[in-house]
Amino acid sequence: MEINKKQAYDSSSIEYLEGLEGVRKRPAMYIGSTNTYGLHHLVWEIVDNAVDEALNGYGNKITVTINKDGSLSVLDEGRGIPVDIHKKTKMPAVQLIFTTLHSGGKFSEQAYKSSAGLHGVGSAVTNALSLFCDVTVYKDGKINHIRFENGGKLKQPLEVLGTTLKHGTLVTFKPDPKIFSTVEFKWDTIYNHLQESAYLLKKVHFILKDERTKNEAEFYYENGLREYIENLNQSKQVLGPVIDFSDETNNISIELAFQYCLEDYNETIYSYVNNVRTRDGGTHESGFKTGITKAVNDFAEANNLLRNKQKLEGSDIREGLTAIVSLRMPESILEFEGQTKGKLGTQQALSAVSNLIYTKFTYYLNENKEFASNLIRKCIDSQTARLEARKAKEEVRNKKRKETVILSDKLTPAHGKDYELNELFIVEGDSAGGSAKKGRNPKTQAILPLRGKPLNTDSITMDRLLKNEEIATIINTIGAGYGSNFDIDNIHYGKIIIMTDADTDGAHIQTLLLTFFYHYMKPLINAGKVFVAVPPLYRVYKGSGKDYKYRYAWDDNELNEAKKEIGKGYSITRYKGLGEMDPNQLKESTMDPKHRLLLQVNIDDPLVVDQRVSILMGKDSSLRKKWIEENVDFNQNDEFMKEVIK
Repeated sequence: MEINKKQAYDSSSIEYLEGLEGVRKRPAMYIGSTNTYGLHHLVWEIVDNAVDEALNGYGNKITVTINKDGSLSVLDEGRGIPVDIHKKTKMPAVQLIFTTLHSGGKFSEQAYKSSAGLHGVGSAVTNALSLFCDVTVYKDGKINHIRFENGGKLKQPLEVLGTTLKHGTLVTFKPDPKIFSTVEFKWDTIYNHLQESAYLLKKVHFILKDERTKNEAEFYYENGLREYIENLNQSKQVLGPVIDFSDETNNISIELAFQYCLEDYNETIYSYVNNVRTRDGGTHESGFKTGITKAVNDFAEANNLLRNKQKLEGSDIREGLTAIVSLRMPESILEFEGQTKGKLGTQQALSAVSNLIYTKFTYYLNENKEFASNLIRKCIDSQTARLEARKAKEEVRNKKRKETVILSDKLTPAHGKDYELNELFIVEGDSAGGSAKKGRNPKTQAILPLRGKPLNTDSITMDRLLKNEEIATIINTIGAGYGSNFDIDNIHYGKIIIMTDADTDGAHIQTLLLTFFYHYMKPLINAGKVFVAVPPLYRVYKGSGKDYKYRYAWDDNELNEAKKEIGKGYSITRYKGLGEMDPNQLKESTMDPKHRLLLQVNIDDPLVVDQRVSILMGKDSSLRKKWIEENVDFNQNDEFMKEVIK
């Protein structure tokens, strides 16, 4: 393959801003954390450099290899990192890039029209947090090599190893175990990231190899976002085909793809800028919402399809919508709100996306009248449900709906009026609920025992949802509505805590409740308000009276430590359920903020969660069976839930 020669890429493209200091001392400032999330962030920074080359037309294959020794390699077929001497620093450009923060070719449009990464931080940070970082550059017919060790210290100065016809860069690094809590790369995590990148960067090959297990995968998509949507909706009943549009205006390249799903009451919009997900949305998402709302309303009005000529709200139109908005733009107009790249602030993006979706979707609706009519009917049904829900909420406030709302009488409320301090414990069973009521802090802790397992809310009608006593009680207790009408500002609790037995039934109840929160109260999860209580498995004790001592243990390692601490002559209680604890034991081990262990539920990868919730909780049993056969080893402790919803 011939290299693209449209733009020069040498040392003059590299801008020097400041040196590399403090990264090892405060790594979380640069990569977010030192757990598995931060570990894989090192990978993304090197992969992003390869993606930037492909994004700008240089190379169409990126290979990531997890090596047997715990290191990882990224090989691209781009132009090759510059190796000539940088005029200002008098060092090879490749050395500058890997040892200096804020140096790179991404600060102007000279080397890259658009780029991802951390503004030139990535390669240097990856180097700083590694035992070694080995870089081989295939450029201008030569094989160039440089090596760093022990946190970015130069071990082997730049050298020429030979000649080659190849072009590109190979980076191999091994994370430092003194920095990270784990240095084990996860196949699934890297697999999902590369697949996402392949959807966004169509017609580029992404190859993943794992030398530890000999696993290998390749991703290549001719139609990019169209295939992305098809993957996301593979287990859903859809209304019409995937619709995709693209255009370029004012140096902003826009790609959109979306599809409507039946029996789905959520809107799912994933947005990207230069292949980096903007988790908090921004002007491009706002533009998409504005444009699609205007297009649908104008079409419905022009064809006399609106009921009582009452315009549809945006939430009516976006119910059941799965959409991807992907923009590429140069650094000169790229603006983000806040310290991270979570929310786009570029104002030009709002009008650019809004005009594109309005113009092209209006044309599409006029050319596809049957689809348009079905869509308008769906939107009007959503409007009707929204208005009825608003009316019902007003009736509840006026205490006129007691006879029609089926609510559990099990709730024991908290007495405190400071909602942010209040906690709602959703507890498995009456026995545990009784102990929790006696052991709670009545000022701040409310207890809601469940009668059996909650409803699976993945694919049910809204009518059935509201008729379920357990779900209706949870909605009423939290007090902020549900679905598109959920308003997090109205919640009655600062923490929603799921407290179940540490067994299969308890895990199933957790999954059912998390599925409900994910589909109908997702802002609760996004705001970090949902938790899972972790009760101890053991209690080790001995003695009596003043000599009595005890310790709780949450796993076998802690059990062994507890045995040593308590000493000879100990006894062990193995808890099979919350109901086996007396109120004081449940309070001090699982409910008291000073001693308890809570797992905060958050969504690390919404794409994976959305797919797996649909597969595992949806109606299609064949998809569920296939996934379980391919992914669950019943002879080992499965880590699925830890990976999907952390």
